[in-house]
Amino acid sequence: MSSFVQPAMPGSTISSNPPTNPTSTPVHFRPVSSHLAIAPPVSVVIPAMNEAENLPHVFATLPPWIHEVILVDGHSTDDTVKVARELWPSVTVVEQRGRGKGDALISGFAACTGEIIVMVDADGSADGNEIVSYVSALVSGADFAKGSRFANGGGTDDMTPIRKLGNWALCALVNAKFGARYTDLCYGYNAFWRHCLDHIGLDCAGFEVETLMNIRVVKAGLKVQEIPSHEHLRIHGASNLRAVRDGLRVLKVIVRERRSRRLRSRPAVLPASASLGEGS
Repeated sequence: MSSFVQPAMPGSTISSNPPTNPTSTPVHFRPVSSHLAIAPPVSVVIPAMNEAENLPHVFATLPPWIHEVILVDGHSTDDTVKVARELWPSVTVVEQRGRGKGDALISGFAACTGEIIVMVDADGSADGNEIVSYVSALVSGADFAKGSRFANGGGTDDMTPIRKLGNWALCALVNAKFGARYTDLCYGYNAFWRHCLDHIGLDCAGFEVETLMNIRVVKAGLKVQEIPSHEHLRIHGASNLRAVRDGLRVLKVIVRERRSRRLRSRPAVLPASASLGEGS
């Protein structure tokens, strides 16, 4: 992976080769915080279907230092695309051919040009200001930064008791069958290095895509860092999530993945409390 971390200095550049090399190419660092600047470009993928009313809230929290925004439009009948272009003129719009969140994410990932990819829902439940925590974990050594509403410091305003119970049970099952130490399973706020896509080979269309990703990064032996995240209520509209239907689809994914192949190596899953540091 290509990661560079140094104190954030607006407009700063640094050569990736020794200064004695006259042909060295300057690497431009993006200030992320007062303590962190990065060279890897960050792509944010937002799957959306009829989310025109929510996009202003989503885009308002996105940090200005990200490299690109990829909006995957899932056959919207409202002004989702128009609003996205007004809010972020450089946005890349990908028209989804199939249906389902998994299908949308696969299309969005394929369009990314950044080395780091961040998944953000379009319903206003995710706070874009948290992206800095995900990116910090990645440039500090993690392969996959996994959001968790139930890690210390996380939370949710949008889960019913039955959904919490189902998420807990499915999470416990994944931990037992794959040797993970997850505190959350079915959450769509994640970030990862682009190379992870070569290891996880996504091939599902629905909401179960998040579970599939979480299982396959463990099976691939990738280093995972859980990031405490707070899930807010959807601002406008109704969710397409159906607890029982989608819970059964998640269960089928778990069973299928358990049967498909053995673990490649012992997973390296770090609890959210474990600090990787921001580097210097």
